[in-house]
Amino acid sequence: MPAAMKTPGVYIVEKSAFPSSVVEVATAIPAFIGYTESADNSGKSLLNKPWRITSMAEYHVYFGFGPNPKFTIDKIESEDPVELAANASFLQTYEADGAEHTDGYALNRLGKSAGGNYHLYYSMLLFFQNGGGPCYIVSIGNYSDEVEADRLTGGIGQLVKEQEPTMVVMPDAVLLDQETCIAVQQSALQHCGEKMKNRVTILDVWEGYKGRKDPDGDCIDNFRNALGINFLDFGIAYYPWINTTIVQDNDLSYANIANPEALQGILRTELEIPEEAPDESDVAAVQRVETVNNLTAWADGSPGETLDEKNANATLQNKSLLAMSPLFNTILGEAKNQLNLLPPSAAMAGVYTMVDNDRGVWKAPANVSLSSVVSPAVEIDSEEQEDLNVTTQGKSINAIRSFIGEGVLVWGGRTLDGNSLDWRYVQVRRTMIMLEESIRMAAKAYVFENNEANTWVTIKSMVNNFLTGIWKRGGLAGSSPGDAFAVFVGLGETMTPEDILEGIMRVTVLVALIRPAEFIEITFQQQMQQS
Repeated sequence: MPAAMKTPGVYIVEKSAFPSSVVEVATAIPAFIGYTESADNSGKSLLNKPWRITSMAEYHVYFGFGPNPKFTIDKIESEDPVELAANASFLQTYEADGAEHTDGYALNRLGKSAGGNYHLYYSMLLFFQNGGGPCYIVSIGNYSDEVEADRLTGGIGQLVKEQEPTMVVMPDAVLLDQETCIAVQQSALQHCGEKMKNRVTILDVWEGYKGRKDPDGDCIDNFRNALGINFLDFGIAYYPWINTTIVQDNDLSYANIANPEALQGILRTELEIPEEAPDESDVAAVQRVETVNNLTAWADGSPGETLDEKNANATLQNKSLLAMSPLFNTILGEAKNQLNLLPPSAAMAGVYTMVDNDRGVWKAPANVSLSSVVSPAVEIDSEEQEDLNVTTQGKSINAIRSFIGEGVLVWGGRTLDGNSLDWRYVQVRRTMIMLEESIRMAAKAYVFENNEANTWVTIKSMVNNFLTGIWKRGGLAGSSPGDAFAVFVGLGETMTPEDILEGIMRVTVLVALIRPAEFIEITFQQQMQQS
């Protein structure tokens, strides 16, 4: 109604012709928790503060770059060829004293004390390579800090006040010991299933790069036995880890070797560097000797050398080593392979984003190729996947498999609650979260409105319109809207007079969600010849 009419004139009254609409919430906004090089926004700390980014360029601005991984070259004290083949990262064969010798060396990656056993940065690259988009970063420390469970669970707690994230991903959790890693994962499940109920967590299997018949135990059985049974419908796990191409050849150099004197000894043997100085007329020999003898000095850098000069010299010297030593190429290749072995949770967060954008959250994030992935760390066949997918415990683990001519595919779409007919599938759980959150946010506009028929009709119409739109896009099952959903609200239908006296409005929404054709059976039968 217009203001009180006291002055003669024409008064305009506008009336809303349509009910309020329900806005579909975002479905693929992961929150990554882990360690970063820095956490700074123009001088203000971002430590333990969820921060939204949309690209790796933004990540570099606020959180810096990747760690500086260090490796040690350790000789294996054994002459047993079988033991050397089983434990060595690389072998060196040479002649000495008139006989052929083979030495085995282990390339071991050092932890935080050397600056670099962290997964978050590489996982972020993998996320964006697989279709990732907007996401949140919770930096819980830098590369000089230990990986600690309290920091990770504290990072989870920081997400309570954030409404937008729909996934929780913690690639650094697997760097803890098994019991502590499981405890952090249980905290993530509790956060998603008890506190928030509007997001899921993608979990990595601890030591998921090992086969199930590994002498140290079955990583899948260990994961299932320790995880418990609470809030499993809000968790998804994938096995095995994946060999990626995130770290390239030019990302590593001799500077990544923590004990350059060991590398120096190997190169002297390979290149047959003599004890005495070579003839100066032999330019190639002189260059080889200088390159190897100066290796430890390069690693330390020259006094007064600027950073740009040091980088330029390091690049030049590294190219010299690569050109003259096949074994040096092998060592850096092994280091690259170790860095490229990553847990799959970040890649799957990217896949969820891509599938949601292309097909909708109601499409199973499965039968999809993984980008920047060479192979799964463990090859799985159909028989081996049976126990992963269907088990009496109900804790389904989704397989990542390679198929001839197709590449590496995600070959499973179940939550950890595999025995539940309600919440068995990832798409069902995530679609329901989207519907619940979208309708909840829209219904907030009617809190404290009159609890009577006009309000009931408005809310029912609003929800009906929203669900009709979802059905038209293929998000609900049914040949007609009446088959796909139903909305009920009103006195005698969903509410009693006591509910109204207590200020409670009850709305019941029934939806027919889409489930995947996980098993396709094609029956063949012979028939009689007709002509």
